[in-house]
Amino acid sequence: MNRDIAIIGGGPAGLMAAERLAGLGHEVTVYEAMPTVARKFLLAGKSGLNLTHAEPYARFAARFGAASDRLRASLDAFPPDALRAWADALGAETFIGTSGRVFPQSMKASPLLRAWLRRLADLGVDIRTRSRWIGFDGDRLLISTPDGEIAIKPAATLLALGGASWPRLGSDAAWVSLLRDRGVAVSPLRPANCGFDVAWSAHFRDRFAGAPLKSVALTSAAGETRGEFVISRHGIEGSLVYGHSAAVRDGLERGEAEPLIVDLQPDRSMDRIAQELRRQSAKVSFSNRLRKGAGLDGVKAALLREIIHDMAAYTPDSVARLIKRLPIPVVAPRPIEEAISSAGGVAWSELDDGFMVRKRPGLFLAGEMLDWEAPTGGYLLTACFSTGARAADGIHSWLCSQ
Repeated sequence: MNRDIAIIGGGPAGLMAAERLAGLGHEVTVYEAMPTVARKFLLAGKSGLNLTHAEPYARFAARFGAASDRLRASLDAFPPDALRAWADALGAETFIGTSGRVFPQSMKASPLLRAWLRRLADLGVDIRTRSRWIGFDGDRLLISTPDGEIAIKPAATLLALGGASWPRLGSDAAWVSLLRDRGVAVSPLRPANCGFDVAWSAHFRDRFAGAPLKSVALTSAAGETRGEFVISRHGIEGSLVYGHSAAVRDGLERGEAEPLIVDLQPDRSMDRIAQELRRQSAKVSFSNRLRKGAGLDGVKAALLREIIHDMAAYTPDSVARLIKRLPIPVVAPRPIEEAISSAGGVAWSELDDGFMVRKRPGLFLAGEMLDWEAPTGGYLLTACFSTGARAADGIHSWLCSQ
């Protein structure tokens, strides 16, 4: 059997589906709106392409929150070890970093992508760039191309158009209205793995924007993690913050107070800090007392003063408590356009087990268009690859049944 299949979107999910389907003998055409494919994938690899994670698989598969059960079959069929073997076969041998994150030896996305595109070309996959899907015309798809608008009617279609983060790279969520107009339920897209706005004073913002807070711990409903984050002109950013972003975002939406707590000295106990502060002479400046008694200076001391303002009203014990549990008054997530990824997407109830839209047989979905989210650390890319592979298998099975 050899059937023509259209894949709309040339990111990891779409390209993985293309490889799988072409390997099964289908004629595959990938339509990509941008001048080149996989632009967000390339950006993700700019500072080191984190493909997946090497933690125990059961823990890995539970990282996808409410969608973990729905993603499990996809992950089981194409788990992290399979993704590593796939990359190795492309010549992009991987290694496990100290944090358990998995990277190609080159650390870059571009060598892997070049090898992948060569493989796709060898399989006969036709990639057409500057070709944007603009809607339906009955049972046909409308594609805007440099040579004008065309209508196509493939045997099956996969939409792999991404979420709503980094729209300048192609993920602009224009598909939301096109699917909703067809009666497909889409959960609102929200920023994930994002920074947060904080109403800094002009003095603090101008002096410390860009400064990292190193060796701190953050606590939210997601638990406690250690690392570092960065003060930005708008608020806070960085990998440590991103790990708490879903919990903080959801807490803000529920109107919860103090959703994010920072421990400025996680290696010192509250009692020790209080004791050392009491030993400091009241004649020296408060800055010197913080430095000598609590080991705080620079941006850490400034953050403490920024949030509690009138230091004279606090005792050594209360200052120690704040050093260990300082609430950061986050106001709102940063705009979704700045987020690393997005939460929300097409509701799972709209899809069968092969990721086909129940209301439109022959139309399949994969990647960030589906209603899931995950932390950084390789989870996002692994889910995109695995849902692309799962959708490809669903397309093949459906075509075989026709």
